[in-house]
Amino acid sequence: MQIDENKSHLQLTCQYRNFTRKPTVMNTKLTLNVDKAIIEQAKAYAKSQKISLSRLIESYLASLTSQKRDDFEITPLVESLSGVMKIDSDYDYKEEYSDHLTKKYR
Repeated sequence: MQIDENKSHLQLTCQYRNFTRKPTVMNTKLTLNVDKAIIEQAKAYAKSQKISLSRLIESYLASLTSQKRDDFEITPLVESLSGVMKIDSDYDYKEEYSDHLTKKYR
């Protein structure tokens, strides 16, 4: 990793894995322009996590581009149903469910 002090220039080496019979690692350099203060904060964070800044950024980019998405859209039907029921603030659903199971399996 190289940093140009004048331009807050960060050059990173990322690893790409090609899984065949033998896993191979291909390093590719990536040049980013990042604010110097952000670079210093990211370095401190990576150090506190005991990982390299390159690994931190690689993991972040992998999480952004992964196929699995946790985002979901609330359908109009579900949206229209939200807020229909009013529940008291002191309602204990765990106790209610426990009572239900006790009655069910007597």
